Amino acid sequence: MARYKDADCKLCRREGMKLYLKGSKCESPKCPVEKRPFPPGQHGRARRPGRDKEYEVRLREKQKARRVYGVLEKQFRSYYDKASRQKGSTGDNLLRLLERRLDNVVFRSGFAQSRDDARQLVLHRHVLLNGRITKTPSVQVRIGDVVTVKEKSKSTVRVLEARERAQSRTIPSWISTNLDSFEAQVLNFPERAEIDVPVKESFIVEFYSR
Repeated sequence: MARYKDADCKLCRREGMKLYLKGSKCESPKCPVEKRPFPPGQHGRARRPGRDKEYEVRLREKQKARRVYGVLEKQFRSYYDKASRQKGSTGDNLLRLLERRLDNVVFRSGFAQSRDDARQLVLHRHVLLNGRITKTPSVQVRIGDVVTVKEKSKSTVRVLEARERAQSRTIPSWISTNLDSFEAQVLNFPERAEIDVPVKESFIVEFYSR
């Protein structure tokens, strides 16, 4: 399975903002974005915007969305193509499809400190979807689906730490979560106002429509 294997913090520095890819580290003084608020690389400090500023802005929004949800270009383009075939706003449809990924639901429910951590929980068989183990982080959840942490995994340190941090985090209203039993149910599909990712989806649509 293809995935990004370099340092996550480089992605935040490249976008010039915190994408919260590393859980608690992003909120600590150790966050590299705080220490080095410039793009990574030998010439990061001297890097300047490209000539085509409109293209650069739209590219950055697309890259930002990819990195927040942890998907590679081919898969992201597939989500966009699917969103463009659905009724309604393509940008809203795109974000809704990304939010419906199982690893995102695990993160949103408070069972993991980051989407990357949630992805690992799913891949390592710690998560049940409707009572069955699934190893596919990208599977699309449906209304009524129940996501739970496997009984033997509820006492693991990473899951308990995630639950503790979730106490001070806002769980979206489209998910009903019981942190005591590590169980969450999908009540509805998210509306755009409920998706707090820092991207302008209209720019992503314009990028692929150019």
